[in-house]
Amino acid sequence: MKEKFKAIVNENFEFSLHSKDLEALDVISDNKISNIIYKNKSVAVEMIAADFHKKTYTLSINGSRFQVKIENELDALITKMGLSLGNASVEDEIHAPMPGIILEVNVAEGDKVEKGDFLCVLEAMKMENTLTAPRDGVIKSVNISKGETVDKGKLLIELENND
Repeated sequence: MKEKFKAIVNENFEFSLHSKDLEALDVISDNKISNIIYKNKSVAVEMIAADFHKKTYTLSINGSRFQVKIENELDALITKMGLSLGNASVEDEIHAPMPGIILEVNVAEGDKVEKGDFLCVLEAMKMENTLTAPRDGVIKSVNISKGETVDKGKLLIELENND
């Protein structure tokens, strides 16, 4: 099976790769620096940092640094569907991760919430998605009501600024 990959370099350049392209590379590695031989040319590559969960890498090639993000076909499908995985950032705003219908609103303005508390339930693609509080805080505003149809990215609930 020929798997496709996408490499995004410095958030500006995209390269499409197939598994056969990667198989054509000769790699000699000593854990810190790798030499990649491609079409009879050798390039020294040093991995400075790696986040395997997010599939992001910082590489040094000939003294220049590059931020590289690798995506496979599943990652592309998840992005296309409007879903996201592993977003651990703490935010003050809860946005709709995909279009759908609000089935429940479990908070009101001024309510105190703790990280992980259920805020609302969004039905999308015949599945119920419970959106939770990303941090402890106080509800600043609730911009939705039960039965409302929402688009991807709509601001649903806002927490008071944590400053």
